[in-house]
Amino acid sequence: MARRRVDELLVERGLAPGLAEARALVMAGTVIAGERRVDKAGERLRPDEVLRLRPRRGHAFVSRGGLKLDGALAAFGVDPSGAVCLDLGASTGGFTDCLLQHGARRVYAVDVGYGLLDWRLREDARVVVLERVHAAELTRVQVPEPIDLLVADISFNSLSRLLAPVRPLLAESATTVLLVKPQFELAAEQVGEGGVVRDPALWAQACAQVEAAVREAGLHPVGLERSSIKGSRGNVEFLLCARTAPA
Repeated sequence: MARRRVDELLVERGLAPGLAEARALVMAGTVIAGERRVDKAGERLRPDEVLRLRPRRGHAFVSRGGLKLDGALAAFGVDPSGAVCLDLGASTGGFTDCLLQHGARRVYAVDVGYGLLDWRLREDARVVVLERVHAAELTRVQVPEPIDLLVADISFNSLSRLLAPVRPLLAESATTVLLVKPQFELAAEQVGEGGVVRDPALWAQACAQVEAAVREAGLHPVGLERSSIKGSRGNVEFLLCARTAPA
C-alpha cells in the first residue's frame, strides 16, 4: 500500500477540518501514530496506521471553562444527560464540550463573536451554532425547543441584563448554572487595576446583584460556589445555580 502524508490522513479521517489545521495539530505535538508522537506533517504513514489526538494539556475540555462547569455540575448535582441546553457566551466551547461529555442531547452555542467555537464542536451534530447573536435578542426562531439547562459564561456584559430576555426560552422545569465574574458585574470604579477585583466584599456584592436578577427573572437560586479555577488575570469567579421551580 502506498504511504500517505500525515496531514492528509488527519483530514481524511475527520481529525482536522483542513490541511492547515492538520499541520497545526502536528506542530502542537498532539498527533499520535500508534504509540509515538508525530513531529512532521509531511511524514508518510501506512493508510491503515492508527492515528489519534492527544488530549489537550491540563484538562479534558477544549478550554478551561469546561473544568469550571464540570465542578459546578458535581457541586450542584446537575445532570445534563439527555438535556436540551443553551450555552450563552460559548466562545471556544468549554461549557459546550462539558455538556456534551456529560450526555447532553443538544446544545445551542450562542456568542456575539464569529469563528470562535472549536471546530470539533462545530462539526458535532448535537451542537447548534448561533454566531454573531446577542443573548438578549434570542427568540424561539433560533431556539425552537424548550431549554432544560441554561449555562452562561459572559464577558464584557452583566448577567443581570440577560436573564429576563432568555427566561421565556426555558422549560417549565429548567436549571441554570451561571458563571459570575465580579469584574463585569460591578461599576467600573469598583474594579481594580488591570481589571482585577480583590475585595471579598465586592465579590459578595456582585454575587448578590446577580442573585437579585435571577429572582427578578422568576428563577429560584439554589446554590452558590466559588470556582476552584480563577478567571483571566487571576480574577475570583463564582458559580450560581438556580431553577425555574422552587427547590
